Amino acid sequence: MSPKYKALLVTAAMALSPACFAQDAPTEAPAAVQALDPVKAAPPAIKDVDPALWVVKDEDTTIYLFGTVHILKPNLGWFDDGVKQAFEGSDKLVLEMVEPSAAESQALFGKLAIDKSGKTLRSKMSDADRAVYEKAMAKTGLPAEALDPFDPWAAAVTLSVISMQKQGFDLNSGVEKQLTAAANAAKKPIAGVETMEFQLGVFDNMPESEQIRFLIETAKVVEGSSNMMDKMVELWGAPDPDGLGQLMNEGLTSRALYDALLTRRNANWAKWIKAEMDKPGTTFMAVGAGHLSGPTSVQNLLPAYGLSAVRVAY
Repeated sequence: MSPKYKALLVTAAMALSPACFAQDAPTEAPAAVQALDPVKAAPPAIKDVDPALWVVKDEDTTIYLFGTVHILKPNLGWFDDGVKQAFEGSDKLVLEMVEPSAAESQALFGKLAIDKSGKTLRSKMSDADRAVYEKAMAKTGLPAEALDPFDPWAAAVTLSVISMQKQGFDLNSGVEKQLTAAANAAKKPIAGVETMEFQLGVFDNMPESEQIRFLIETAKVVEGSSNMMDKMVELWGAPDPDGLGQLMNEGLTSRALYDALLTRRNANWAKWIKAEMDKPGTTFMAVGAGHLSGPTSVQNLLPAYGLSAVRVAY
């Protein structure tokens, strides 16, 4: 898999809400199986990790910047120590987006991810690409035609998320899910700096040829897709934001793609932070960890507004 599409695959998993794409089909176990006593498996040991945290401050305003991973394995202990202290001391939680209801998410997905031309997904592929794609679908247990109504980008992300789920990643273990639950329990306000429609649109506006290449490169590594996520999570928890930025951003040689996925969004968020600094209070801002690493990270764009972000030692 080329570095360009390897980076795009990871960025997609970081940038979009996976709950929109992976819809597990309900299955009913045979009665003989249901009658068996469940196996009492020991819970996995919790591995303590300490992701990077930054803070931007003036006389009466504090904004914490915390990098997230949207889908994780369930055995990581990150919501403690300095992260929990910063969260509990904040007045509100700000995310990339506030996830809509399931009905709203499905409607948005149908609006942007479903092909309106009447052409099926597989009809857009060459014979060689179609063979690669159908082989990957078989490995995930999906019928070859299951994603035929989708645009290629949506099929790529769906295939990636389903594959990662099969390899132990859990949608409900993602950082945003846990932060949202904690904010709701503490009755903290939750806001977003983007919408799901905007995020899906970033990928939907890619040229179709680019989308198809993204899909085929994803299909080629469907069995090993967790390897890069495991490495990304390792760097996130170390923490090694510079290494994470290099892993995520390497090979994004298309300037238009790099700017759409990272630079323009980071610039929008730096501008938002500048405006927020005029409002007294403490905010816990949690966005994809890739946005807080690399040369155009949010922190690197803040000095243009007379602001600086400082790493929190914990």
